[in-house]
Amino acid sequence: MACQSVAAVMDEQALLGLNPNADARYRQRAMAYFEQLKESQDAWEVCAEALAKGIYNDDHVKFFCFQVLEHQIKYRHAGLSGSQQQLIRETLMKWLQCQPEKPFIRNKAAQVFALTFVMEYLTLWPKFFFDVLSLVGLNPHGVDVYLRTLMAIDAEVVDRDTMHSPEARILIYNSTFQDTRRNTMIKDTMREQCIPSLVESWFQILQAYQQSHPELTCQCLEVVGAYVSWIDLNLIANDRFVNLLLSQMSVEELREEACDCLFEIVNKGMDPVDKTKLVESLCQVLQSAGFFNVNQEEDVDFLAKFSRLVNGMGQSLVLSWTKLAKAGNVKAASDTLQAVESKVPLLLQLLVHADDDISANIVAFCYDYLHVLKQLPQLTDQQKANIEAIMLAVMKKLTYDDEYNFDNEGEDEAMFVEYRKQLKMLLDRLAQVSPDLLLEAVRRIFNNTMQSWQTATFMEVEVAIRLVYMLGEALPASHGAHFTGETTKASVLQEMMRTLVSCGVSGYQHTSVSLEFFETVLRYEKFFLVEPHHIPIVLVAFLDQRGLRHSSPKVRSRVAYLFSRFVKTLHKHMNAFIEDILRQIQDLLELAPPENGFPALLTSDDQLFMFETAGILIVHGDGPAERKQGLMRSLLGPLMEAFRLLLDKLSRETEEERQAVLGDCLSHAVGFASRTSKAFSNKQTVKQCGCSEVYRDCLQTFLPALGCPVQRGPLRSSVRSFLHRMIICLEEEVLPFVPAASEHMLKDCEAKDLQEFIPLISQIAAKFKAQVSPFLQQVFMPLVVAIFENLARPAEENDQTAALEKQMLRRSYFTFIQTVVSSGMNEVMANQDAENIERVLFTIIQGAVDFPDPIAQKTCFIILSKLVELWGGKDGMVGFLDFVYKHIVPACFLAPLKPTFDLSDAQTVLTLSECALTLKMIHLKRGPEFIQFLQQDYLPSLQVTPEITQELCQILEQPDVKVFKSYMKAFFQRAKL
Repeated sequence: MACQSVAAVMDEQALLGLNPNADARYRQRAMAYFEQLKESQDAWEVCAEALAKGIYNDDHVKFFCFQVLEHQIKYRHAGLSGSQQQLIRETLMKWLQCQPEKPFIRNKAAQVFALTFVMEYLTLWPKFFFDVLSLVGLNPHGVDVYLRTLMAIDAEVVDRDTMHSPEARILIYNSTFQDTRRNTMIKDTMREQCIPSLVESWFQILQAYQQSHPELTCQCLEVVGAYVSWIDLNLIANDRFVNLLLSQMSVEELREEACDCLFEIVNKGMDPVDKTKLVESLCQVLQSAGFFNVNQEEDVDFLAKFSRLVNGMGQSLVLSWTKLAKAGNVKAASDTLQAVESKVPLLLQLLVHADDDISANIVAFCYDYLHVLKQLPQLTDQQKANIEAIMLAVMKKLTYDDEYNFDNEGEDEAMFVEYRKQLKMLLDRLAQVSPDLLLEAVRRIFNNTMQSWQTATFMEVEVAIRLVYMLGEALPASHGAHFTGETTKASVLQEMMRTLVSCGVSGYQHTSVSLEFFETVLRYEKFFLVEPHHIPIVLVAFLDQRGLRHSSPKVRSRVAYLFSRFVKTLHKHMNAFIEDILRQIQDLLELAPPENGFPALLTSDDQLFMFETAGILIVHGDGPAERKQGLMRSLLGPLMEAFRLLLDKLSRETEEERQAVLGDCLSHAVGFASRTSKAFSNKQTVKQCGCSEVYRDCLQTFLPALGCPVQRGPLRSSVRSFLHRMIICLEEEVLPFVPAASEHMLKDCEAKDLQEFIPLISQIAAKFKAQVSPFLQQVFMPLVVAIFENLARPAEENDQTAALEKQMLRRSYFTFIQTVVSSGMNEVMANQDAENIERVLFTIIQGAVDFPDPIAQKTCFIILSKLVELWGGKDGMVGFLDFVYKHIVPACFLAPLKPTFDLSDAQTVLTLSECALTLKMIHLKRGPEFIQFLQQDYLPSLQVTPEITQELCQILEQPDVKVFKSYMKAFFQRAKL
């Protein structure tokens, strides 16, 4: 053993840096020392000696020594000499006999014990457990480390959820197969050699320490729960062991852990008949001990664990029933179903418990039980009673409690929302099992509550409306047609909706009730098609202090969205109210001046819905075009006026913060105008509604913002989006505005500006084609030059954002060229100077070959193929044929030969497909001349053999494109070998 005296070897100064309060210099030195000890062949041995002899009292130094040891075992074990491996074993066993340590030291020690076990159990240390147990005996300190070690071994060998460090993950999971095989061998060997002894030690610990050291008993119960999944269950599921566990269910300090342990036993996979017997025997004892009589005042932490145990037992029984029923074992299936049924009273006690965690833990069993009932051909009276009891329990538990904070929803509130989702799943399942019963129960609760809503609590009112809302999904209807078809459901829902909108409950003074009212109105919007005379009363609720003017911003915001949906569906029934509605919402449509200091009733996002709603009302009204034009001008005129004033203010503003506020406000204005245009359709176009002039005025108003020297990003983005909309809405009427807008947007633009501008130009080119050819010819080179300048700008080598921006800009550029050449506007390129054409063509070749971006490369080959089609014939552009043979043909071979051209990547294979199509197009245009060029000039220059050259040319000449594509893939795969 190569140990020197610790005093001579350990760097005492470095050890000072292990203290959390040490200054940075010492901490840095400690880190360096740690690295030194890790990498040294034998320096780590001083740490082993320090632990074995208990030389240091400082806990941080002890932890440090274990870390050094851990590293050696985890990463260098195979390279250690036999004596060094022996040193580690001796160190651990000597340390085990030392005085008690702090929990964090014991945890780290347990990890080191576990790692040593994993490395050596099958080869060097088969008596690991016997050695440890012989030293530990019934010494509490030793037992503690023994139990922690067992849990650490479980984490290393069994528990797949263990999160290892990245380093450890590389080592431990480098070869999944080997690790799985090793772990299986360890478990098999343990089963053969030591598991019965371990189980006996657990029994002794549970028996010896349940009164004197309950914390050790809890640890031991955790170990049993962890190991029971893969050891022989008979070692645990026997009278001696189970009776001990059940007795500990009555000990306050132990019962939670005992519950968890029993849960793991019940969860173990086994024969369904045996599982039923096991669960029933456990239940019998638990019931006789009084556990089935749930006391609401009982410790909720224990009841949460108990509920989880009952849930596990219930689900196990359901699974057994499913297997037995499937296997046709009628008697055993019947017995198991009876066992399930006998748990329902306990299930109900836990489901209705005031504590939601206790209730939530039993939901899965409840859900599975209902699934069983759904499969039965006929239900007994008791089963029907169970369904009704579960239904009432769910309805009760859906209710908010007094402590729910609606104004400041935190973690508790979020948990209740999640719990409600679980209850909704139960309600949906109940609807599948007994829809009529659910419908009747909801009607009864709803009607009773609505009769006296003025005196009911908000919780009662909210849940009554909520249940009606939930019926919409629990009893689904095609396209929301709840009020046609099945008469009972339709009439009951219709009756409840009639009550909801007419009883006055919309005026209940609580946000939860207000929200639930409007959500339910929207869910059953088709009701108003059946009974449209209720629309006015609901419109009033939307528009007054119950809805859009509610005191709660949350309610106002949600109602703005729901109102837009309501109007979208029912606008045909609102003709008589259009002017009245527009007048009532006028102040909600104002562009909120950023300097007035008062928060607006609605946010800008909410206002988007309001403008859309106003647009729908105007456009879909029955009046003549003049009326629609007048209303649209009344809507957008104030917006334009405010925009002009704010733009003027922005151009004079010097303070950056104020500039940002004004810029946002201006962007919102453009967005609002754009949103109104969503109301138009193929049947109701802008022109037919007489609104073209209004939107042209909007364009005239908004375009000057493109020249504003500040807040250029948001302003350009919003105006550009508006132009996109106007191209669709105004069609050719937008064209006079495009040149000036383009000139502004190409001035001093960044890569992102160009990237967003190109789709606009592409949209114009694709839509108007020949109409915009003169304009495109004029803007083509300025746009291309701006793109080139941006791509040429130097960027930091590791600036991923800049690199991605350039890649996206390059893609946008190639997409633009593709749009131009594919839209029948080849003259846009053809009429440029020869020098400029050549420059553009070379960028396409460069994009096809030099940049490892298969998406851009594919686009480039599509462009090249199209250009060959346009200019590759007899009457093609002067000099283009030379370009084909000198550049396009080589590109088709050089690109796929690049190391970055990954033929296993799906996107790259698509690029290769376009590359092959380009070669086919050249052959189509040039025929034998091209074949001769390949045979005599180009392919020989690549050292392609005459045989393969001949083969390639023959397949190229065949008409089947698929065959040629497949051949080219194989050709390049061979070439890359």
